[in-house]
Amino acid sequence: MSDVLSQNEIDNLLAALDSGELTAESIINKGNEKVVSNYDFARPAKFSKEHLRTLEIIYEHYGRLLATHFPLYLRKNVQVSLLNSEAITYHEFSNALSSPVLFGIIDIVPLNGSIILSIDSSLGFAMVDRLLGGKGLPLNKSREFSEIELSILGKVFNICVGLLVEPWENVVHIEPKLERIETNAQFAQIYSPNEMTSIVSLSIQMGEISGLASICMPYACLEPVIDKLNTKFWYSSIQEREEVTYKDAIESAISRANIPVKVVLGNSVISVSEFSNLQRGDIIKLDKRIDDELDIYVGNMHKFTAVPGSIKDSYAVKIKSVIREEQEDG
Repeated sequence: MSDVLSQNEIDNLLAALDSGELTAESIINKGNEKVVSNYDFARPAKFSKEHLRTLEIIYEHYGRLLATHFPLYLRKNVQVSLLNSEAITYHEFSNALSSPVLFGIIDIVPLNGSIILSIDSSLGFAMVDRLLGGKGLPLNKSREFSEIELSILGKVFNICVGLLVEPWENVVHIEPKLERIETNAQFAQIYSPNEMTSIVSLSIQMGEISGLASICMPYACLEPVIDKLNTKFWYSSIQEREEVTYKDAIESAISRANIPVKVVLGNSVISVSEFSNLQRGDIIKLDKRIDDELDIYVGNMHKFTAVPGSIKDSYAVKIKSVIREEQEDG
Protein backbone atom coordinates (compact mmCIF):
# COMPACT_ATOMS: atom_id res chain seq x y z
CA MET A 1 0.00 0.00 0.00
CA SER A 2 1.36 3.45 -0.95
CA ASP A 3 1.78 6.20 1.63
CA VAL A 4 -1.25 8.47 2.12
CA LEU A 5 -0.50 12.10 1.24
CA SER A 6 -1.68 14.96 3.38
CA GLN A 7 -3.82 17.73 1.86
CA ASN A 8 -0.84 20.11 1.95
CA GLU A 9 1.31 17.61 0.03
CA ILE A 10 -1.46 17.13 -2.56
CA ASP A 11 -1.74 20.90 -3.08
CA ASN A 12 2.05 21.24 -3.53
CA LEU A 13 2.09 18.37 -6.00
CA LEU A 14 -0.72 19.91 -8.11
CA ALA A 15 1.02 23.28 -8.04
CA ALA A 16 4.27 21.71 -9.30
CA LEU A 17 2.41 19.99 -12.14
CA ASP A 18 0.70 23.26 -13.15
CA SER A 19 3.99 25.18 -13.15
CA GLY A 20 5.80 22.53 -15.20
CA GLU A 21 8.39 21.81 -12.49
CA LEU A 22 7.14 18.24 -12.36
CA THR A 23 5.68 15.98 -15.06
CA ALA A 24 3.49 12.91 -14.80
CA GLU A 25 6.18 10.81 -16.56
CA SER A 26 8.80 11.67 -13.94
CA ILE A 27 6.40 10.65 -11.16
CA ILE A 28 5.73 7.28 -12.83
CA ASN A 29 9.44 6.62 -13.48
CA LYS A 30 10.30 7.56 -9.90
CA GLY A 31 7.70 5.11 -8.61
CA ASN A 32 9.27 2.31 -10.69
CA GLU A 33 12.78 2.92 -9.36
CA LYS A 34 14.19 0.14 -7.20
CA VAL A 35 15.20 1.12 -3.70
CA VAL A 36 18.80 0.16 -2.99
CA SER A 37 19.98 -0.04 0.61
CA ASN A 38 23.61 0.19 1.63
CA TYR A 39 25.21 -2.99 3.01
CA ASP A 40 27.82 -2.62 5.73
CA PHE A 41 30.38 -5.37 5.17
CA ALA A 42 32.10 -4.46 8.46
CA ARG A 43 28.85 -5.15 10.33
CA PRO A 44 26.93 -7.82 8.41
CA ALA A 45 23.38 -8.38 9.62
CA LYS A 46 23.78 -11.94 10.93
CA PHE A 47 21.22 -11.60 13.71
CA SER A 48 17.65 -10.91 12.67
CA LYS A 49 15.00 -9.35 14.89
CA GLU A 50 13.51 -12.83 15.30
CA HIS A 51 16.84 -14.15 16.62
CA LEU A 52 17.15 -11.30 19.11
CA ARG A 53 13.54 -11.69 20.24
CA THR A 54 14.08 -15.40 20.93
CA LEU A 55 17.23 -14.61 22.91
CA GLU A 56 15.19 -12.12 24.94
CA ILE A 57 12.68 -14.86 25.77
CA ILE A 58 15.50 -17.19 26.82
CA TYR A 59 17.14 -14.62 29.07
CA GLU A 60 13.85 -13.43 30.55
CA HIS A 61 13.60 -16.96 31.89
CA TYR A 62 17.23 -16.76 32.98
CA GLY A 63 16.55 -13.49 34.83
CA ARG A 64 13.69 -15.10 36.76
CA LEU A 65 16.00 -17.92 37.83
CA LEU A 66 18.63 -15.43 39.01
CA ALA A 67 15.99 -13.50 40.97
CA THR A 68 14.98 -16.76 42.66
CA HIS A 69 18.46 -18.09 43.51
CA PHE A 70 20.39 -14.92 44.39
CA PRO A 71 18.30 -14.09 47.50
CA LEU A 72 18.95 -17.60 48.87
CA TYR A 73 22.69 -17.11 48.46
CA LEU A 74 23.06 -13.42 49.26
CA ARG A 75 20.31 -13.28 51.92
CA LYS A 76 19.00 -10.10 50.35
CA ASN A 77 16.16 -9.19 48.03
CA VAL A 78 17.31 -9.28 44.38
CA GLN A 79 15.27 -8.29 41.35
CA VAL A 80 16.37 -9.02 37.78
CA SER A 81 14.70 -7.62 34.69
CA LEU A 82 15.47 -7.74 30.96
CA LEU A 83 16.49 -4.40 29.44
CA ASN A 84 17.18 -5.00 25.75
CA SER A 85 19.04 -6.97 23.13
CA GLU A 86 21.14 -5.77 20.22
CA ALA A 87 23.63 -6.93 17.61
CA ILE A 88 27.03 -5.19 17.64
CA THR A 89 30.64 -6.10 16.92
CA TYR A 90 32.82 -7.63 19.60
CA HIS A 91 35.06 -4.55 19.45
CA GLU A 92 32.14 -2.28 20.32
CA PHE A 93 31.12 -4.53 23.18
CA SER A 94 34.56 -4.75 24.79
CA ASN A 95 35.24 -1.01 24.36
CA ALA A 96 31.99 -0.09 26.09
CA LEU A 97 33.04 -1.87 29.30
CA SER A 98 34.65 0.15 32.06
CA SER A 99 37.65 -1.05 34.06
CA PRO A 100 37.60 -2.91 36.34
CA VAL A 101 34.80 -5.17 35.19
CA LEU A 102 33.82 -8.72 36.07
CA PHE A 103 34.22 -10.62 32.86
CA GLY A 104 33.28 -14.32 33.05
CA ILE A 105 34.29 -16.45 30.07
CA ILE A 106 31.95 -19.45 29.83
CA ASP A 107 32.57 -22.50 27.68
CA ILE A 108 29.34 -23.79 26.15
CA VAL A 109 29.36 -27.45 25.17
CA PRO A 110 28.33 -28.60 22.54
CA LEU A 111 28.30 -25.13 20.94
CA ASN A 112 31.49 -23.72 19.44
CA GLY A 113 33.56 -21.30 21.46
CA SER A 114 32.53 -19.36 24.54
CA ILE A 115 30.05 -16.74 25.65
CA ILE A 116 30.78 -13.89 28.04
CA LEU A 117 28.92 -12.77 31.15
CA SER A 118 29.92 -9.33 32.39
CA ILE A 119 28.73 -7.79 35.68
CA ASP A 120 29.26 -4.21 36.82
CA SER A 121 32.10 -3.86 39.30
CA SER A 122 29.82 -1.98 41.72
CA LEU A 123 27.57 -5.04 41.92
CA GLY A 124 30.60 -7.28 42.33
CA PHE A 125 31.92 -5.33 45.33
CA ALA A 126 28.42 -5.20 46.85
CA MET A 127 28.10 -8.99 46.53
CA VAL A 128 31.49 -9.53 48.19
CA ASP A 129 30.51 -7.19 51.02
CA ARG A 130 27.24 -9.09 51.51
CA LEU A 131 28.87 -12.52 51.41
CA LEU A 132 31.39 -11.42 54.05
CA GLY A 133 28.64 -10.33 56.43
CA GLY A 134 28.20 -6.69 55.41
CA LYS A 135 25.11 -4.81 54.27
CA GLY A 136 25.91 -5.29 50.59
CA LEU A 137 27.26 -1.82 49.82
CA PRO A 138 29.64 -0.93 46.94
CA LEU A 139 32.98 0.81 47.36
CA ASN A 140 33.15 4.59 47.41
CA LYS A 141 36.23 4.50 45.19
CA SER A 142 36.82 2.07 42.36
CA ARG A 143 39.81 -0.27 42.56
CA GLU A 144 40.96 -3.64 41.28
CA PHE A 145 39.56 -6.86 42.74
CA SER A 146 41.84 -8.83 45.05
CA GLU A 147 42.49 -12.55 44.58
CA ILE A 148 40.34 -13.36 47.62
CA GLU A 149 37.46 -11.28 46.27
CA LEU A 150 37.71 -12.98 42.87
CA SER A 151 37.68 -16.38 44.57
CA ILE A 152 34.46 -15.43 46.40
CA LEU A 153 32.90 -14.07 43.22
CA GLY A 154 33.85 -17.26 41.42
CA LYS A 155 31.14 -19.01 43.45
CA VAL A 156 28.61 -16.38 42.36
CA PHE A 157 29.60 -16.88 38.72
CA ASN A 158 29.29 -20.65 39.08
CA ILE A 159 25.70 -20.15 40.25
CA CYS A 160 25.03 -17.94 37.21
CA VAL A 161 26.64 -20.49 34.89
CA GLY A 162 24.66 -23.41 36.30
CA LEU A 163 21.37 -21.59 35.77
CA LEU A 164 22.01 -21.27 32.02
CA VAL A 165 21.06 -24.89 31.36
CA GLU A 166 17.29 -24.66 31.90
CA PRO A 167 16.53 -21.57 29.74
CA TRP A 168 18.44 -23.07 26.78
CA GLU A 169 16.88 -26.53 27.11
CA ASN A 170 14.19 -25.81 24.49
CA VAL A 171 16.85 -24.95 21.90
CA VAL A 172 19.78 -27.20 22.78
CA HIS A 173 21.05 -29.03 25.84
CA ILE A 174 24.20 -27.26 26.96
CA GLU A 175 26.82 -28.04 29.59
CA PRO A 176 28.26 -24.63 30.52
CA LYS A 177 31.52 -24.34 32.44
CA LEU A 178 33.23 -21.24 33.79
CA GLU A 179 36.72 -21.06 32.28
CA ARG A 180 38.03 -17.97 34.06
CA ILE A 181 37.19 -14.49 35.33
CA GLU A 182 38.90 -11.41 33.92
CA THR A 183 38.78 -7.88 35.30
CA ASN A 184 40.10 -6.19 32.16
CA ALA A 185 38.24 -6.60 28.90
CA GLN A 186 41.46 -6.07 26.93
CA PHE A 187 42.78 -9.38 28.29
CA ALA A 188 39.76 -11.29 27.04
CA GLN A 189 40.08 -10.85 23.27
CA ILE A 190 38.75 -14.30 22.50
CA TYR A 191 37.14 -13.23 19.22
CA SER A 192 37.99 -11.06 16.26
CA PRO A 193 37.12 -7.36 16.83
CA ASN A 194 34.78 -7.47 13.80
CA GLU A 195 32.96 -10.62 14.94
CA MET A 196 29.22 -9.92 15.19
CA THR A 197 27.76 -10.62 18.61
CA SER A 198 24.32 -10.51 20.17
CA ILE A 199 24.19 -8.67 23.49
CA VAL A 200 21.40 -9.19 26.03
CA SER A 201 21.39 -6.74 28.94
CA LEU A 202 19.84 -7.44 32.35
CA SER A 203 19.23 -4.99 35.17
CA ILE A 204 20.05 -6.36 38.64
CA GLN A 205 18.64 -4.59 41.70
CA MET A 206 20.15 -5.80 44.98
CA GLY A 207 18.57 -3.83 47.78
CA GLU A 208 19.39 -0.21 47.03
CA ILE A 209 22.23 -1.10 44.66
CA SER A 210 21.60 -1.60 40.95
CA GLY A 211 23.83 -2.52 38.04
CA LEU A 212 23.95 -4.20 34.68
CA ALA A 213 24.78 -7.71 33.62
CA SER A 214 25.42 -8.36 29.92
CA ILE A 215 25.61 -11.65 28.08
CA CYS A 216 27.70 -11.54 24.91
CA MET A 217 27.11 -14.35 22.42
CA PRO A 218 29.23 -14.29 19.24
CA TYR A 219 27.66 -15.49 16.01
CA ALA A 220 30.34 -18.17 15.64
CA CYS A 221 29.12 -19.71 18.91
CA LEU A 222 25.41 -19.64 18.04
CA GLU A 223 25.76 -20.56 14.36
CA PRO A 224 25.01 -24.31 14.87
CA VAL A 225 21.61 -23.48 16.43
CA ILE A 226 20.84 -20.18 14.70
CA ASP A 227 17.91 -21.75 12.79
CA LYS A 228 16.33 -22.77 16.10
CA LEU A 229 16.41 -19.22 17.43
CA ASN A 230 12.92 -18.34 16.32
CA THR A 231 9.82 -18.02 18.42
CA LYS A 232 7.84 -20.61 16.42
CA PHE A 233 10.42 -23.34 17.06
CA TRP A 234 10.91 -22.22 20.66
CA TYR A 235 7.22 -22.34 21.56
CA SER A 236 6.63 -25.65 19.79
CA SER A 237 9.61 -27.18 21.60
CA ILE A 238 8.54 -25.93 25.01
CA GLN A 239 4.99 -27.23 24.47
CA GLU A 240 6.21 -30.72 23.60
CA ARG A 241 8.69 -30.68 26.46
CA GLU A 242 6.12 -29.45 28.98
CA GLU A 243 3.69 -32.25 28.10
CA VAL A 244 6.35 -34.91 28.69
CA THR A 245 7.86 -33.16 31.70
CA TYR A 246 4.46 -32.66 33.34
CA LYS A 247 3.62 -36.34 33.04
CA ASP A 248 7.05 -37.42 34.27
CA ALA A 249 6.85 -35.00 37.19
CA ILE A 250 3.49 -36.40 38.29
CA GLU A 251 4.71 -39.99 38.05
CA SER A 252 7.88 -39.11 39.95
CA ALA A 253 5.96 -37.30 42.68
CA ILE A 254 3.52 -40.20 43.08
CA SER A 255 6.33 -42.76 43.23
CA ARG A 256 8.00 -40.85 46.08
CA ALA A 257 4.79 -40.35 48.09
CA ASN A 258 4.74 -41.97 51.54
CA ILE A 259 1.42 -43.69 52.28
CA PRO A 260 0.70 -45.35 55.64
CA VAL A 261 -0.21 -49.05 55.40
CA LYS A 262 -1.67 -50.84 58.43
CA VAL A 263 -2.81 -54.39 59.12
CA VAL A 264 -5.66 -54.84 61.59
CA LEU A 265 -5.06 -58.04 63.55
CA GLY A 266 -8.51 -57.81 65.18
CA ASN A 267 -10.63 -55.84 67.58
CA SER A 268 -11.54 -56.23 71.23
CA VAL A 269 -13.51 -54.32 73.83
CA ILE A 270 -12.21 -54.00 77.39
CA SER A 271 -13.06 -51.70 80.27
CA VAL A 272 -10.91 -48.80 81.41
CA SER A 273 -10.22 -50.66 84.63
CA GLU A 274 -8.99 -53.72 82.73
CA PHE A 275 -6.86 -51.53 80.47
CA SER A 276 -5.22 -49.73 83.42
CA ASN A 277 -4.39 -53.05 85.09
CA LEU A 278 -2.79 -54.67 82.05
CA GLN A 279 0.52 -56.36 82.83
CA ARG A 280 3.22 -57.94 80.73
CA GLY A 281 2.08 -61.40 79.68
CA ASP A 282 -1.65 -60.67 79.81
CA ILE A 283 -3.69 -61.89 76.85
CA ILE A 284 -6.34 -59.84 75.04
CA LYS A 285 -8.86 -61.92 73.11
CA LEU A 286 -9.52 -60.58 69.60
CA ASP A 287 -12.50 -61.17 67.34
CA LYS A 288 -10.35 -62.91 64.71
CA ARG A 289 -9.50 -66.57 64.48
CA ILE A 290 -5.99 -67.75 63.59
CA ASP A 291 -7.05 -68.85 60.10
CA ASP A 292 -9.16 -65.73 59.40
CA GLU A 293 -7.95 -63.24 56.81
CA LEU A 294 -6.78 -59.85 58.09
CA ASP A 295 -7.75 -56.45 56.73
CA ILE A 296 -5.07 -54.18 55.22
CA TYR A 297 -5.72 -50.43 54.99
CA VAL A 298 -3.84 -48.04 52.70
CA GLY A 299 -4.38 -44.71 54.37
CA ASN A 300 -8.03 -44.99 55.42
CA MET A 301 -9.02 -47.20 52.49
CA HIS A 302 -9.67 -50.92 52.94
CA LYS A 303 -7.55 -52.25 50.07
CA PHE A 304 -6.37 -55.84 50.71
CA THR A 305 -6.96 -58.96 52.74
CA ALA A 306 -4.06 -61.07 53.96
CA VAL A 307 -2.96 -63.93 56.22
CA PRO A 308 -0.32 -63.47 58.93
CA GLY A 309 3.14 -64.97 58.75
CA SER A 310 6.81 -64.17 59.21
CA ILE A 311 9.99 -63.64 57.20
CA LYS A 312 13.13 -64.50 59.13
CA ASP A 313 12.81 -62.59 62.40
CA SER A 314 10.13 -60.14 61.19
CA TYR A 315 6.35 -60.37 61.23
CA ALA A 316 4.73 -60.25 57.80
CA VAL A 317 1.46 -60.73 55.96
CA LYS A 318 0.73 -62.39 52.66
CA ILE A 319 -1.84 -60.62 50.49
CA LYS A 320 -4.67 -62.91 49.46
CA SER A 321 -7.06 -60.57 47.64
CA VAL A 322 -7.50 -57.00 46.41
CA ILE A 323 -10.59 -55.04 47.44
CA ARG A 324 -12.00 -53.18 44.44
CA GLU A 325 -13.96 -49.97 44.78
CA GLU A 326 -17.17 -51.65 43.70
CA GLN A 327 -16.69 -54.36 46.33
CA GLU A 328 -16.12 -51.69 48.96
CA ASP A 329 -19.28 -49.84 47.89
CA GLY A 330 -21.25 -53.06 48.02
